[in-house]
Amino acid sequence: MRMGQSKSISTSLFLLLLLLLLQILHPTPITAQEVEDEREFDYLKDSEKGPKHWGELREEWAACKNGTLQSPVDLLSEIVEVHPNKGEVRLKYRPSNATIRNRGHDISIQWKLGDAGSMEINGTDYWLDQCHWHSPTEHTINGKIFDLELHMVHLIPDAKVENNIVVVAYLYKIGKPDKFLSEVSKDIKSMIDVKEERHRGLVDPRNVRKGGAKFYKYKGSLTVPPCTEGVTWIIHKKLTTVSREQMELLREAVHDSAELNARPLQALNRRDVHFHGPESHIRD
Repeated sequence: MRMGQSKSISTSLFLLLLLLLLQILHPTPITAQEVEDEREFDYLKDSEKGPKHWGELREEWAACKNGTLQSPVDLLSEIVEVHPNKGEVRLKYRPSNATIRNRGHDISIQWKLGDAGSMEINGTDYWLDQCHWHSPTEHTINGKIFDLELHMVHLIPDAKVENNIVVVAYLYKIGKPDKFLSEVSKDIKSMIDVKEERHRGLVDPRNVRKGGAKFYKYKGSLTVPPCTEGVTWIIHKKLTTVSREQMELLREAVHDSAELNARPLQALNRRDVHFHGPESHIRD
C-alpha cells in the first residue's frame, strides 16, 4: 500500500470516529418537539421575519411593505357606507373530500377547487379553495379584538381575471364549541408540532355557522405573504362561538412563532368600507 493511500484511510477513520463521538455527546432526539424551522416568515413582534419585515424578505412580497390596500383593518361604524342586503351574496357549498394541513403558521383545510361549491356574488361564482384560522382576530370592529377568525378563501381559477379572490371571514368569541372545528379536532390533535397533511375524507363547509345577514365589505389584501392586493373581503358582523379548548388546540398545533398568528392592523388609506344588512334594521 502506498503512503498516500494509507494517509487517506487514516484521515477517513479519524473523521468517522469524530462523527461518532459527536453523535454520542449530542444525540438527535427520536421525536422532535417542534416543527423543523422551515418557515419563511413569523408573527413575533421583534423578529427579523416578523410582520414589520415581511415586505423585505422576498422581492415578490414587496406589497406587504409598500401596498396601499392592505389587510386587516379596523371596521369603524362611523366610516362605513350603509347598504341594504338584497341577497347579492349566496353560498352554494357542498360536502367534498378535503385535506387538513398544518402549515406551520396556521391550520388549513383544502378542498379541490370546484368540488366543494362556490359563493355567488352578483351572479359570479367564486369557488371555495380552502379555509384557515387566525387567533386572535385579525379584523377588529370599532377597535374590539375577538378570540378567533376563520377565513374561507374563494377563487376564480383564471389568472387573467382581476380581483379574482374573495375571502369570507367569521369572528368568534369564547363560548360553546364550534361544530365545524369539532369535526376536525381529532385530526388537528394528531399533527401538533408536525408540519404535514392528512386526507380527511368528506368535510362539509355548510357546517360553518352562518354569519347572519349583516356583513362588512371592502377591498384589501391577503393577510400573509405575498400580501396580494385586490382581494374582496366579506366580514360577518354576527359573532359565533368557539370553546377555549378548541382555540388553544389551534394555537398549540402550529409553530411557537405563530401561536398568535394575527397580522397587525393596516392603514385604511381612505378606502370605502360598506356595511350590508336587512333594510328593516340596518343600523342595529
